[in-house]
Order: sequence, then structure tokens, then C-alpha cells
Amino acid sequence: MVKEVLVVEDLATHFITRAGVIKAVDGVSFTVGEGEVLGLVGESGSGKSVTGYSIMGLVDPPGKIVGGSVRLAGEEIVGLPENRLQGLRGKDVAMIFQDPMMTLNPVLRIDTQMVEAILTHEKVSRKAALDRAQRALEKVGIPAAAERLKAYPHQFSGGMRQRVAIATALLNNPKVIIADEPTTALDVTIQSQILAEIQQLCAESGTALVWITHDLTVVAGLAHRIAVMYAGRVVETGLVDDVLDNPIHPYTRGLLRSLPSAVKQGEPLEQIPGSTPSLGNLPPGCAFAPRCRDATSICHEVAPEAVNYPGERQARCHHPIILRKQQASNMESEPV
Repeated sequence: MVKEVLVVEDLATHFITRAGVIKAVDGVSFTVGEGEVLGLVGESGSGKSVTGYSIMGLVDPPGKIVGGSVRLAGEEIVGLPENRLQGLRGKDVAMIFQDPMMTLNPVLRIDTQMVEAILTHEKVSRKAALDRAQRALEKVGIPAAAERLKAYPHQFSGGMRQRVAIATALLNNPKVIIADEPTTALDVTIQSQILAEIQQLCAESGTALVWITHDLTVVAGLAHRIAVMYAGRVVETGLVDDVLDNPIHPYTRGLLRSLPSAVKQGEPLEQIPGSTPSLGNLPPGCAFAPRCRDATSICHEVAPEAVNYPGERQARCHHPIILRKQQASNMESEPV
């Protein structure tokens, strides 16, 4: 059994604004084990990035974690003082941002930044730190690593800068890495190379990875499990093949049917009608109900609870697809 490294339970992060309370994350729960990759997916505005920032303790006012728990290797990190969080960031939990320049300082050489990232958490010689930084660059596929350490960020291409950011995140062998769509801006070839490398690195080191993305095709080839978010909540979780092959929640089904691979060449893509609701003015009941073709009166009135299904699966839906399939199968088998 895989040892759980990150346990998130009922996490709630709200933004208090003049216009009202924006429930960016509202009761999110999931776990990630050693060496496991969890794909956290959803449309823009679903709350997945705020979930990542909340785990890192990087939510600033007007945002605030108002409830729930985040345990990293058994230690509760919600409510920890800032000095303790600083000690955890980069050492036990690290983040890879979509823009690598959020990690890299443009006026400092790469070796200066990577060595400092090591010396902040460990008492080792500068030479030992420099050797580790060089090995980290080599692991992520940067050629002539010793020479490139002396370069500045602007002397790297976008793909190479992202590799440096990934190498920096891996420097201290963190228990968990949060990756917030780090390959979205890269071309497909570079993206596939980086995905393969980080997957191998996590498997070798035992680092747990939360990969935040809107791209289901990336998750299909990278993740072990998937958590689908909508309007600040996780609406479905399970093993990646199970969820992508047989979705339980209508929103997951809608995401899958909107992929180009889901239709024949020349046919229009299916679309989920409407748009995501405002997180500051969520509808009563199920937040997806106004866009769901299967919604009934209960969907518009009562928020569904998370229900467990066979195969380590969970979903929030009053009319789960799996139940309707079973009912249809039973009707076909009944004698006339």
C-alpha cells in the first residue's frame, strides 16, 4: 500500500471582497502517496490553482484559508507560523509555476539561485551544493550543465527555463511537488519531454506530485489518479483510466466529449452549455446543475454529498452516470 504523503481534507479558501465572499476553494479533499502523481483538472476558474497556493501557504489577503486541513507527512500545516512555512517550502514541499520567472530571479546567475536554495535548508559546503545543482540540471536534460549554471535566466529558452525551475524544485528532494500547469506555454515536443522526465524523477525519488492542468490528454499519460474540480469543489476522483474511460459525473463526461479525439474528423466538438458560475454568487444546490442536461429539481435545490463507488472512486452527483447505466442494464434484462 502506498504511504500517504499529502492529505487534504475539507480545505476551504475564501476571498473577502467588497462585492462579497468568493469561495475559490470550498471543501476540497484528496490524498497523494509516495511517488504518486495526482492530476487536478478543471476549467479556468475552478479553483485548482488556489488549491495549490493554499497547500503552499501562499494565499495572501484578501484570500484566507477559512477551514479544513492540510497534512504534509503527518504534520498539519494550516495555521503554521510563517517562519515554519518558510522552512517547509523548497525542502518538504515545492511548487513549479506556469511561468518559470516566478521561480527565477532575472538578475542572478543560475548557480547563485540554485546554491542558495540548498544552503537555505542545509549546512553543506558551497562546492557540494554546486555539484548537486549541476546534477539536478543534468537530470532534467540540460546539456553542458556546468557551463549553463553560470548563465542568467534570459540566456535560456522558455523550455530550458522551465527545466531549470523543475530542477530547482527537485534540489532538496521534497516530499511533495505542486506543479501549476508548468508546460502549458511550451510546444508539444518540449512538453512531452518534460512530462516524461518529471514522471521518471518522481518515480525514482518517491516524490508525490500534484499536477494542476486543464488538459485531460496530459493527465492521461502522466497521472495515476485524477481529481476533477468544478466551482471550487472536487466533483469526481478515481484512478485515471477508470475516470477517463467511464466518468461518473456529467461534468467529467462533458470535458471528455469536448476533446478533439472524442469526435470524428470534420465533426464539430461537443460543448458544455453555458459558462462556469461566479464563485461569489454560486447557485443553490449543485453548482453544475444550470449547465447539466441531466439535472432535476433536487439538483437545483440540494448540494450533493460525496459518495464512494467501487474501485476507489468518489463523486458528487444526484444522478451519477454509473447508476443510470446500471438501471438501463437492469431494464434490458427484465422479461417483457
